[in-house]
Amino acid sequence: MDDSPPDLERFIAQALEHLPVAFAEQLGSVAIVVDEEPTPELLASVGAPGLLGLYQGVPRTRWGADGTPVPSKITLFRGPLTRANPDPIRLARAVEDTLFHEIAHHFGIDDARLRELRLGE
Repeated sequence: MDDSPPDLERFIAQALEHLPVAFAEQLGSVAIVVDEEPTPELLASVGAPGLLGLYQGVPRTRWGADGTPVPSKITLFRGPLTRANPDPIRLARAVEDTLFHEIAHHFGIDDARLRELRLGE
């Protein structure tokens, strides 16, 4: 049995291949990283009991008038993702869903609007 951690970086690369070009072209200032676990301090700072991913930065909708890119970061958390999705196919889908969710935050879409979009409203 292979005890090595799942290759989330490969799943991220695959997910980015499915991202429409118009969005992918606007991710230049966004670092996408993988951390093992969110810290208790991080969870407390966002008021969440757990996290699969996190966007930190300034959404594009809030950039200044000159449109200057502002460095942002998307973090995916390996531990929570792999515990919730032990099957590799499910994990790949969860990585894509989580990554796209965080990318939506980069474009100024909040959680309430994401829920509406998922419900087809």
